[in-house]
Amino acid sequence: MSEDSVIEAQLPLESVGARLMRAREASGMSRAQMAELTKIPERHLAEIEANNFGALPARTYAVGFSRSYAKALGLNDQEIVDAVRAELGQIEPAPVRGLPAFEPGDPARVPGSRFAWFAALAALLVVIGGFAFAWRSYYSPAGTLPSALPAETSAPAAAASQAPAPAAAPTGGPVVFTAMAPKVWVKFYDGTGKQLMQKEMAQGETWTVPQDVADVKLWTANPQALAITVGGKTVPKLSEIQQTLKDVPVTAAALLARGQGGVAAAPQAAASQPAPGTAQTAIPAPSVAVPAPSAT
Repeated sequence: MSEDSVIEAQLPLESVGARLMRAREASGMSRAQMAELTKIPERHLAEIEANNFGALPARTYAVGFSRSYAKALGLNDQEIVDAVRAELGQIEPAPVRGLPAFEPGDPARVPGSRFAWFAALAALLVVIGGFAFAWRSYYSPAGTLPSALPAETSAPAAAASQAPAPAAAPTGGPVVFTAMAPKVWVKFYDGTGKQLMQKEMAQGETWTVPQDVADVKLWTANPQALAITVGGKTVPKLSEIQQTLKDVPVTAAALLARGQGGVAAAPQAAASQPAPGTAQTAIPAPSVAVPAPSAT
């Protein structure tokens, strides 16, 4: 064995931190540049180079940061990690077997203090919201349940709503007479006696009372055979039986008054003046009893 080999064997071995610092200086990079490249705080790099792994936040950070430092310098990261673990084993007990140890490989993915504050604030808001909801649910009055009874409906009101509305009564308009049988004799005249129309109406024939003539009247012997409409709406007949009627007002106002129970001009019976075509009935003379002559 040469003298140089003996001297080298007697020299103390180089620490992990010293190897990393020597490799960094050989690459020409400053510690600040290395911190920018690896996203590891510069103070942690200084602790690693000083081989002061106990000053790092935890064992996992010491191993993870050393791994990233070695990769950035092109060194064997597994060899560096084994050396770091050996160093840590001398200053603290090894982790319990069976439980995997977390070792951050990339410091950029390790959540920072700002993220930790945000996470804590979010958790606090969730807890406060849960307490508020539980408090409100406990002290708020119960909701109103729907009634199981059927809704009450007014039977008379429902029946009234379903009943058909009565037809509107006529209020005026042209007066039209229609013959419901053949040969219905009629005579229409005004208040002065001036004749407006006189004939025997055929079945189905109609005649409209002039609206510009006042006090139109009717003379007929068959009122039951005449249908009457006022403004296109049917009104009651002048009579339901056969009889002679004279001087019956047939204006719209007079006919509507009759239908509504009003008082109209009373027609005069035409017994003294029978209508044309009506046979007169001879009244038989009272019989007088003549006494028979007595026998002498």
